Amino acid sequence: MVCEKDPLVQKVCELYEQISSLESLKPCKDVNMLFTQLVVTCMPPSPIDVTKLCKSIQDIRCKLIRLCGEAEGHLESHFSTILGSYDDPLHHLNIFPYYSNYLKLSQLEFNILTKHCSNLPAKVAFVGSGPLPLTSIVLASFHLTSTSFHNYDIDPSANSMALQLVSSDPDLSQRMFFHTSDIMDITNDLKDYDVVFLAALVGMDKETKVRIIDHLAEYMAPGALLMLRSAHGARAFLYPVVDPCDLRGFEVLSIFHPTDEVINSVVIARKIPITKQCSVEYPLAPTKLPNKCFDIEMFNPLNHVNLLEELDIEEQLS
Repeated sequence: MVCEKDPLVQKVCELYEQISSLESLKPCKDVNMLFTQLVVTCMPPSPIDVTKLCKSIQDIRCKLIRLCGEAEGHLESHFSTILGSYDDPLHHLNIFPYYSNYLKLSQLEFNILTKHCSNLPAKVAFVGSGPLPLTSIVLASFHLTSTSFHNYDIDPSANSMALQLVSSDPDLSQRMFFHTSDIMDITNDLKDYDVVFLAALVGMDKETKVRIIDHLAEYMAPGALLMLRSAHGARAFLYPVVDPCDLRGFEVLSIFHPTDEVINSVVIARKIPITKQCSVEYPLAPTKLPNKCFDIEMFNPLNHVNLLEELDIEEQLS
């Protein structure tokens, strides 16, 4: 049982106490400093298994993930507002301090996607796109240049801000669409998508995440791909973990655990055809085939200088 005596857990708990005592999680010097410390603490490869945390630490982890989600929302809104003030917002995306991380994550997801589909998707859904839909923008701009992207977010203000970013671009304005909906209310329309991306912070607790995945399994087209973001090791203090057993009705194809500054793990799964779901070989449960599912560790030394430089840029703009 992992408990308070573990040095990493002690540090995370100290940071949680400081973060939870803040009056606001909107970008400012103190918020930026504490979350940077938290990310730097949790980023190095760690053997810690968050499922073995004692209950008090489990509770802190759940609260911390929610605080991270709230802070991330404020950060994206802050920079979406700044970007929206430019005549050509997409020409200034590099002012977002973690833009380079999104470039790397999108490249990673595109590489994984192309390994498991013979043709590039014509129509993609991104669930939980937020006010700064960088994954959709980067994929649409550099990788899936003829694909249409349907972005779903429950917050109308987030969609309004996101739409402002692409409305002046002659290409993306024709290929990116924004829907203000709870994904649990979307049923038959899900069958239209070749690939569905599920953002890391859609379903911040295990029960909600599994309920959303079950909903996608019910309504996605057989053979369609689901790409999810998860977390591994100490990074699970920042984001929810998606286990292969959570993917009922899907065949797990690949799980990728980066160890560089890209925080999220990437999971890709295929919706099992109905005929196979009903067979003995493909029960209505997650299928993890040894010859198709692999874990890859990718290592780049942490560059703390760059993290601090990014923080300084953010402070100047806040």
